[in-house]
Amino acid sequence: MKPQLLIGALHSGGGKTTVTMGLLRALQRKGLQVQPFKCGPDYIDTRFHAVASGRDSVNLDTWLASEAHVKDIYARYGAESDACVVEGVMGLFDGFDRMEGSSAAMALLLDIPVLLVVSARSTAYTVAALLHGVKTFRPGLRIAGVVFNQVASRRHALLLQQACDDADLPCFGFLPRTEGLEVPSRHLGLTLAEEQQMNQWIDRAADLVEQHLNLQALLDASTTPFAAPVPAPAAATGKMRIAVARDDAFNFTYRENLDRLSAYGTVTYFSPLAGDPLPEADIVYLPGGYPELYARELASRRRTMEQLRDYAGAGGRILAECGGMIYLSSFIVCAGEGSFRMCGILPFTATMEGARLQLGYRRLVDAAGREWRGHEFHYSRLRKPDALPSSARQFDARGGAVSTPLYRYKNVIAGYTHLYWGETDFLYLWN
Repeated sequence: MKPQLLIGALHSGGGKTTVTMGLLRALQRKGLQVQPFKCGPDYIDTRFHAVASGRDSVNLDTWLASEAHVKDIYARYGAESDACVVEGVMGLFDGFDRMEGSSAAMALLLDIPVLLVVSARSTAYTVAALLHGVKTFRPGLRIAGVVFNQVASRRHALLLQQACDDADLPCFGFLPRTEGLEVPSRHLGLTLAEEQQMNQWIDRAADLVEQHLNLQALLDASTTPFAAPVPAPAAATGKMRIAVARDDAFNFTYRENLDRLSAYGTVTYFSPLAGDPLPEADIVYLPGGYPELYARELASRRRTMEQLRDYAGAGGRILAECGGMIYLSSFIVCAGEGSFRMCGILPFTATMEGARLQLGYRRLVDAAGREWRGHEFHYSRLRKPDALPSSARQFDARGGAVSTPLYRYKNVIAGYTHLYWGETDFLYLWN
């Protein structure tokens, strides 16, 4: 038995992140080891979770992985914790196809209760009808109770409490309207100053949680049996050397992906931003991130780029995702700052000019008919994207074809899609 809950909301922007960060830090202050999780493919919120809790956050996503795998990693990563907290995604029932992939579907799969965060900025007693609807809409879904956000006054709180009473749902507290509690920029990196800024915001959120929520009642209501993890496989005996870029410019990774890499051998991290020499490696992984924010610094680290060019030219295996692909391109054009030379391995220029968001789940099918799952999220675009042919076809979550390519140059595989290989043989990429 241990506290386990999924933090959901009626819609995006309702306060999930504020409550999640505040709760993670408040429980940490109580001396609890809290394991954070993120419902969905987000690789930014997980970094926020790690700062708030002191533990790496793990993505749970039934589009990227099978339900059995998701249940396994939840049990495995949560086994040594005192409590598990899952941050939901979008509205509680919003999935890629009706409820599929939604926060509610995840709570049902893991058999854990939901803490519903409700923004009360423009509502009062009428919220009783919404709460009744959420509670009864999906049989089997357990709503542990409600936290109201953006509460204006004691009178407002009284009306909201009456709504909870009449919907027969516990209310664990009311967070007041608070100026300056907006979520910090999602572009924050991992520098000491930026982490300090993030910590200050998390501490403010935790102070509010401690002052205005009944934490003990919440923990009691969410305490439920924890599924025993499947026995871990035997220790890996792989002899491969895998180099992974990790710094402020390259950090969009899935925890389970990195753990899976260790099964193939020794994983060594290096920083292109710091100009680290390329480690001796059989495979190099360049994940996504924010190379556009550090283009000038990256361009000045010529030795690292030259080593990557030599490695790729000699047939070295490289997987470069999104920002990693941009780093391997010839140039990156940053709006208002000009053009910066990158590695020059791929014959593209990436540009942030006229930036437009491209995002969504992706299913990839290669020439051999093998399938991969991933997620696309970027603002940049490539000039002359047909300079290399695509080595795979890509489809969205509903099966519609998308034009996003996956490139192959010698043993370099690159594209905008962030792949998930938690239950797939990573080496199939080059077979």
